[in-house]
Amino acid sequence: MDKKDYLRSLSSVNDLIQAVYRSRLMGSKAIPRELVTEASRTVLDGIREAILAARDEMSLREISTDTEELVSLVEKAVEEKLQMSFRRVINATGIVIHTNLGRSLLSQAALDALAAAASHYNNLEFRLEDGSRGSRQEHLRGLLRDLTGAESALVVNNNAAAVLLALTAHARGGEVIVSRGQLIEIGGSFRLPEVMAQSGARLVEVGTTNKTYLEDYRRAITSETAMLMRAHPSNYRITGFTAEVGIRDLAGLAREFGLVLLDDLGSGVYIDLSEHGLQYEPTIRRSLEEGADLVCFSGDKLLGGPQAGIVLGRADLVEAMARHPLARTLRVDKLTVAALEATLRQYLDPSRAVREIPTLAMLTADPETLRKRARSLAKRISSAGDFEAEVAEDVSRAGGGALPMEDLPTWTVAVTSPTVKTSSLEESLRRADTPVVCRIRDDRVILDMRTVSDEEAELIAAAFRGIAAGGPPET
Repeated sequence: MDKKDYLRSLSSVNDLIQAVYRSRLMGSKAIPRELVTEASRTVLDGIREAILAARDEMSLREISTDTEELVSLVEKAVEEKLQMSFRRVINATGIVIHTNLGRSLLSQAALDALAAAASHYNNLEFRLEDGSRGSRQEHLRGLLRDLTGAESALVVNNNAAAVLLALTAHARGGEVIVSRGQLIEIGGSFRLPEVMAQSGARLVEVGTTNKTYLEDYRRAITSETAMLMRAHPSNYRITGFTAEVGIRDLAGLAREFGLVLLDDLGSGVYIDLSEHGLQYEPTIRRSLEEGADLVCFSGDKLLGGPQAGIVLGRADLVEAMARHPLARTLRVDKLTVAALEATLRQYLDPSRAVREIPTLAMLTADPETLRKRARSLAKRISSAGDFEAEVAEDVSRAGGGALPMEDLPTWTVAVTSPTVKTSSLEESLRRADTPVVCRIRDDRVILDMRTVSDEEAELIAAAFRGIAAGGPPET
C-alpha cells in the first residue's frame, strides 16, 4: 500500500464520531458532540500528517488506521479535555508546607466557613447591626487584635503584598535600612531589594553578611531615613561566627529617631513551637511586645490558614496602609476572609488549634502514629504485587520557608520492584487518577507518612494494585 491507499483507508470524521458514540466508554456518558467532533478531527489530522511524513513502507506499516484504535485515541483526547488541570494530589513527600502542592491544608472549620461563603450571600461588607455598609476587614481586625495585642490589623492577599504596601505607604521616597544578612530571596524569585525598588523606597544596607551591630544602623541614619526593617530569614539560617540586632534594640533606636520599625516575620507562627518539641521560632506576639511598629507575615504557612498577608501594629500606621490606593488592588476576597476568620478563631483555644489545624497537627505528629501507619501501608503495598516495601526511619521538613534547620523524625515506606524501574514507578504514581507525589532516594520510592492520612494511605495502596495489574493506577 502506498500513501494514497493509507489515506483512503482512514475513516471520515462523521464515521469516526459515530464509532466513538458506539464505544463502551462514551456510550454511557453525555459528552458534548462539539468536543467529540474536535477530538476526532484532531486525531485524523495527526494520522494524515504521520502518513504524509512517512519516509518508506516500513514507516507506513507502523501507522494504524484501524477505527477501533482511532476511537481509543479520540476517547483519550476527550478525557484529557474534560479532566481538571487543577487537581487534588496526595503529598507523600513529608514536606508539610509544600509550596508547589498548595502549602497549608485548611482545617475542617475553615472548609465549612469557606463553603458557606461560596454558596450563599453573606455580610462581607454589610453591618447587620444597623444595615450600613461595612468593611471586609471588620471580620478579622478585632479577632487579630484580641489574639496578638496589636492596636490594629489589615489583611491583604499575600505577605509580599503586605511588605510592598508597608514600604510604599511609609517609606516611599525615603531610605530603609536593612542588614546585609537579611536581603532575602524566597520562592518565585521574590527578592527584598527588588520589592523595595518597586515601592519607591531606597535600600540602605548595613553590616556584613554574618555580623550586624546596632551601631551599624545608627551610623546609617540620615535625614532621608524613613524606616528600619528586619526581615526574618524564614527559609535559611546563617550560623557560626554571627551577630544580629534584636527587635527590642531596633525598636529603641527607631523611637529615638522617630522612624518606623517593620518586622517581616515571613512564616508567622502564633504558638510557641518549642512547647511541642520543635525549635523556637519568633512568635507574632513577641515581635509586637518587643516594640515593632508593624509586623507582617503569611497566612498559609505556620499559621495554617489560607493565602494571605497579615499586617499588625500601630493603629495610625495600619490605617494609613488601609487608606492607600494600592490596598484596593491587594485586597482579599470573601473566601479568604471566611477561611482566615475560622482559622483564627481556633487559636482562641491553642490546644484545639494544634489538634485541628492540619499544618500544626502534622508538624507535631506522634512518631509512633506515623510508624504504625507506615507498617500498615507497607503490608498493603507488598501484597499488591511484585513490590518490596520496607519501613524506615527518616526526617521530614516543615517546608514553605519555615523552620529550615528542623529535622522532624518520621517514618517512611521505601518501595522497590524487580519488574518496574523506580523512575517508572514514581511516574505511574504521579499520573494516577489521584496523583501521588513522592520522593526517590537510593533508587527507591520513598513515601513519608507525616503528610499522608489514613484515607490517603488506602488510595496509595490502590494505586500500587493498579500498577501491578498493568493498567492505569487504580484509585
